[in-house]
Amino acid sequence: MNMMILLLIIGIFIGFFIQTIIGFAGALISLPFLLFVMPLPEAISYITIFYAISSPIHIYKEWERIDKRLLKKLILSSIIGVVIGGAVLLYSQPAVLKKALGVFIILFVINKLKSKSDFKFSPKIEYVFGFLGGFFAGVFSTGGPLYVIAVKNAVIDLKTFRATMFAILGLVTLVRIPVLVFGGVLQFEQFYYVLLVLPFFILALFLGKKVYLRLNEATLTKVVLGLLMISGIMLLIK
Repeated sequence: MNMMILLLIIGIFIGFFIQTIIGFAGALISLPFLLFVMPLPEAISYITIFYAISSPIHIYKEWERIDKRLLKKLILSSIIGVVIGGAVLLYSQPAVLKKALGVFIILFVINKLKSKSDFKFSPKIEYVFGFLGGFFAGVFSTGGPLYVIAVKNAVIDLKTFRATMFAILGLVTLVRIPVLVFGGVLQFEQFYYVLLVLPFFILALFLGKKVYLRLNEATLTKVVLGLLMISGIMLLIK
């Protein structure tokens, strides 16, 4: 087994194991592993393929818990963001945007941990977070943290949060696929490696669901904030 296949298996397994537990972070966890052995556009292609496989499963199982009102608001602005972000991915390497996103995420988590009051954004800001989430999903496949902020701002119940995150990330993936195909980034030969990784990916979904059922809401909240902080740091240094 060569290094490329090994890191692809490890990255996808760990990323989607975490994704299944909390509803996001699949790309954030997978991406650093994949970037060791492939360029950014190719890494995003693999992550997109596995999102496209897992999202219909999660959405079907969690359909009743999804906040449909919030989902409609986020997806409308996300579509515009994904198209613009996809164009940026294909024609430039805007590393400074990645670091800016990292700083924003870290400051958000610090504020959440230090603030005693439960500050809420205006509902109108959800459109802005939808656009920015779509944009960063298109450029780096890392729009999840921005969607986390928007969904946590509107949703209290963590089960609803998790289900809504599955839905928005799944729909964003559907928008991102034609952008990647049009840009020549998503190619047929990548599916050969997808088939090699598929058994480990399925195992990640199975084990992630088992772990999720054993965690309480307080623990899940800490995990979400912890992963947000880690993702912010990774965006700064990678």
